[in-house]
Amino acid sequence: MRIAMLAPISWRTPPRHYGPWELVTSVLTEALLARGVDVTLFATRDSWTAGTLAGVCPAPYSEDPSIDAKVWEMLHVAHVFERAGEFDLIHNQADFVPLAFSRLVDTPVVTTIHGFSSECILPAFKAYQDRVHYVAISAADRHPDLRYAATIHHGIRLEDFPFDPAGGEDLLFFGRIHPDKGAAEAIAAARQAGRRLVMAGIVQDQGYHAEHVAPALDGRRVDYLGPIGGDVRTKTLGSARALLHLINFEEPFGLSVVEALACGTPVIASRRGSMPELIEHGVTGFLVNSVDEAVDAIGRIGEIDRAACRASVAARFTVDRMADRYWELYRSLLA
Repeated sequence: MRIAMLAPISWRTPPRHYGPWELVTSVLTEALLARGVDVTLFATRDSWTAGTLAGVCPAPYSEDPSIDAKVWEMLHVAHVFERAGEFDLIHNQADFVPLAFSRLVDTPVVTTIHGFSSECILPAFKAYQDRVHYVAISAADRHPDLRYAATIHHGIRLEDFPFDPAGGEDLLFFGRIHPDKGAAEAIAAARQAGRRLVMAGIVQDQGYHAEHVAPALDGRRVDYLGPIGGDVRTKTLGSARALLHLINFEEPFGLSVVEALACGTPVIASRRGSMPELIEHGVTGFLVNSVDEAVDAIGRIGEIDRAACRASVAARFTVDRMADRYWELYRSLLA
């Protein structure tokens, strides 16, 4: 089977620090290659894969301001569809733009929907649901107006996230500095609980950061590390007492939640979106409805067995489990 894997070009595949869609695309690509599947990764030219890399865009547009996102996205998507005849299946991880090319080729197209940025993009998905096979990344993110071929949770390489059986005393916020991700709520909960908060992630909303985050940063009670990757990332995830994930939107998945759990760190999250699918309340963390409930949960975090957090990911959210599900889907569609 010959697969064309179409990655987004906002970040490198795999990303240097931030880039959840690119990260999932990378780990799935490498897992399929390890199974002997012939995969060509269509990504930015600075990307990496053990298979064949095909790219026209020289660098990610979120990292290089000289790259015009609209222009290079069109060239990038056109590149894979102009070569569609070379492949048995195209797996699109790059949102809705590639859908418009799908009827121009005979090759089957699978699209993983990594969430809906707004209801405004729904017409594009509805227009092509008779042609493209959609995959939801959580039951919570399945839109009632769309047909789906499967729901497949993301998976991570468990070996990339060392287990820390003890953790530390600090709380952790790990994600985009944006109102959706609840950075201000994490600061408030940590302050009320009397615990130090470590924050990591890109600043996506400068105004929000200036008003709600920057005034709290003193390097002592609240410390901001910026975007982090590699060993620093996994050490930060594992050394926390708990991850605060007090989101203000219906999050479709939440890789940082699974990554923290893999390191043994319990998660305190808003009871929204996919969080009830990822977190077992009272077993791997707590689901809360307010900052006050989060503060109470911080006080109870000692009840959580860190080994149970790791075991939950090993059973449900590994890259092998994800790759097996996609392989089954590919085979069923081509059969």
